[in-house]
Amino acid sequence: MFHVKAQKGWILAVAVIVSLIPASAAGSLLNDPSNPYQFRAGLETGFIGVISHRIQLGSNGTVFDYVADGGQANLYFFNRLTAEMHLSNRHELVFLYQPLDVRTEDLLSADLVVDSLLFPAETPMEFRYGFDFYRLSYMYDFAKDPRNELGLGISFQIRNATISFASKDGTLFRITQDIGPVPIIKFRWAQYFANGSWMGAEADGFWADGRYVTGSANDFMGAIFDVSLRYGYSLNPSIDGFLNLRYLGGGARGTDETPSERGDGFTDNWLNTASLTLGFYMK
Repeated sequence: MFHVKAQKGWILAVAVIVSLIPASAAGSLLNDPSNPYQFRAGLETGFIGVISHRIQLGSNGTVFDYVADGGQANLYFFNRLTAEMHLSNRHELVFLYQPLDVRTEDLLSADLVVDSLLFPAETPMEFRYGFDFYRLSYMYDFAKDPRNELGLGISFQIRNATISFASKDGTLFRITQDIGPVPIIKFRWAQYFANGSWMGAEADGFWADGRYVTGSANDFMGAIFDVSLRYGYSLNPSIDGFLNLRYLGGGARGTDETPSERGDGFTDNWLNTASLTLGFYMK
């Protein structure tokens, strides 16, 4: 379950944005049109579902299915926050904060080994899969019409991962935490129509295999794909609303160069999700 306070905070933020719509109809809330730089803030809120999620921690560990055996078969609260700066209609900087912290409970149907620790079958469990990330992107806009967008660029992402397995009585516990950088290719497209509606797509992706490509001393494979389609409408000159369908997935397979004393550092972790959100751009 996501934190209740976080959910209330995002819902309140959406309510505040919507309440500003009538007052902003005459012009921009954030920008002076004569400035060479323009700002835009984005918010999405909705739900996410896990399509598939398997993990193995330790070369002798269990290949664990979070959906079938770890309680991830439900829908979960999902949100994203972006801040953008447009320079001279061509250069764009985008900062994204993406929280993702799924906490579930289940009863083990079979023995589970995590980093050499055995969780016996029938153990009531608490699982946490936290994978928040922060992403800074630069794009160059190739679109000739300044209202539309055809952006291509690069992103730098920092993951903030916390993965834990705990028996509900607190006697058995394993946790792995990691902060790491990820380079990403970025693409974004938007087409506005005369009736005020618009369509858009966005894709961030990276895949690497091998010690030299990934920069690891050990053989390592990693990937992330964040792809979305959206349909929106310009509610007034300051607010755009949109509906967004997103695929978010990826993972990693390899051995940590500095494993802890509890395991050999091997990880094989792959996640695939889909989300549906209601979003707003404020400009």
